Order: sequence, then C-alpha cells, then structure tokens
Amino acid sequence: MTFSSQSRPVWSAIVGVPLLFALIALLQVRIDAQTRSVAQQKQEMLLRSGTLLRKLSLGYDSLLSDIYWTRAVQYYGARVGTPQANFELLWPMLDLATTLDPKLMAAYRFGAIFLSETGDAGAGRTDLAVQLIKRGIAANPDQWRLGTDLGFLYYWRLQDYPDAAAAYLEASKNPQAPAWVKLMAARVAEKGGSFETSRAIWFQLYDSTSDPNIRRKATEQLRGLRAREDQMQLDELAKQYQKRYRRLPVSTKELLEAGLLNGIPVDPDGFPYVFGPDGRSHLDPASSFVISPEPSLPAAPK
Repeated sequence: MTFSSQSRPVWSAIVGVPLLFALIALLQVRIDAQTRSVAQQKQEMLLRSGTLLRKLSLGYDSLLSDIYWTRAVQYYGARVGTPQANFELLWPMLDLATTLDPKLMAAYRFGAIFLSETGDAGAGRTDLAVQLIKRGIAANPDQWRLGTDLGFLYYWRLQDYPDAAAAYLEASKNPQAPAWVKLMAARVAEKGGSFETSRAIWFQLYDSTSDPNIRRKATEQLRGLRAREDQMQLDELAKQYQKRYRRLPVSTKELLEAGLLNGIPVDPDGFPYVFGPDGRSHLDPASSFVISPEPSLPAAPK
C-alpha cells in the first residue's frame, strides 16, 4: 500500500521536524564550544541556505528565525571585547534569521551594529551591515528607522555623505517618519559639501510645514548655507590671488580690483566679508549674523 498525497506532508513533518531541530541543537552545542579552530567553525553551519531551511521548517519559519537570532546574539556576546576574536559565523546566522523571518526588526537593526563595529567590538564588515539593512528596507518599506540606520552606516562608518543624505531623505518620505529625519538629510548633505542638495531639502522643509520652529530653522540654515558657500568661493579666489601676486588679499576690494570678483559680496545681513591674516574669509565683526555650527554626527540607531 502506498502513501496517499494527503499523508505525505504529515509523514514529512513527523520525520523532518525532529531531524531539523536535532541539527540546530547540534549547531548550538558546537557554537558554545570556545576552543575550536577556524576550520572547525566553518563546518558548524550545517544549514547555510535560508531557502532550504524554509522548505524544511514546514511552517516553523518564525521559530527557527528566533533561534538563529538568539544564537547570533550569544555568539556575538561571547566574543565582543576579546582580542582578535573571530566573528565569521555572525553574518551566516543573521542571513538565516532574516531569510526565515524578513520582519524580524531586531536582527536587522542590532545585527547591523554587530557587523559594522570594528576592532574587538565587532566583525568590521560595514559592507555586510549595509547589505543587511538594505534587505530589511526592501522587505519592510514601512519601517522608516531602517532608512535612518542605513544613513548612519554611510555617515559614521563610511563617511559617504551623499549616500547618507540620500538614505535619510528617502526615509523621510515615509508618512510616519518624524521631521528630524529630513532635517538630518539636509545637514548631512551640507556636511558633505552638497550645498545644492542641502538647499533644496531646506526649501522643501520650509514649504511643506506650518511648524514655526521648523520654518525658522530652515530659514536660518538657508542663510547659513549662502554665507558658507560665499566664504568657500572667496577662499578659493584668495588662493588664486596669492598665486598671481605672491601675497594674500587683505580685502574683497583687492579681489574686485584684480578682476576676480564682479562686485563686493555681502553676508545675509548686508555686511561685506573680511579676510583674516591667514587669507581666509570671515564675517565682519560688525555683522549680527551668526552661521550655525557645522552639522554634528548623527546619533547611533536606537
């Protein structure tokens, strides 16, 4: 007598599920061993394919995902702070956990931190952290915090300001995202010298809100952007002046007389810029205008 088509899934569950959990139990025991070699570690991931695990799990995807995430946390915790610790299994476990349960936010957010930390604090693999967060964003487009995590990785870990600003800006498009996300996009763009991008974002912020505090902040930043851009251009012209005349300019009037300027530029309060002994431009001491400090680093994801 042969099995019916209805009995095959039941029989597969009876045989497959215990075998699957026995394999995972073996994995857990081996991960707990602290004296193994790198070669032994490479053999411990008995099941590296998340797609295969999903087929074998027979509906226990979330449970298996939680197991792999728990093991990833324990694996990381057992090694963090240990000189020359090996974190080779961290990515495979995070990969499996998020493949089995694409909605597991903790695995994306904290896993990215574990992966991107350097030295004895983590795997030093920001590239994999970025990959993990991008996977999370693709699977959870409604989770704006993942976008800010991506911005954080680009900004803090990679010093990639254009991509960081783009990540924050994209996250700000989520209706649930707070206003500070778009503010961060503008500040990061400014930090990276992308004045046009920052200016466009501040203008959009001003036009899209009725909050007087945000509108006031946007106005201040737009005025500050103008002043910073003016000063950068004047500093470059001062270098050209120095190459031509073998000395630094003492005023913008000298740049005008040398044909490097078409007029005397003024700050947002109407005062001409001045040059210091170092040949760098500054606001006139008589001006009441104050340029806001350059953007500070974004805080770590929470």
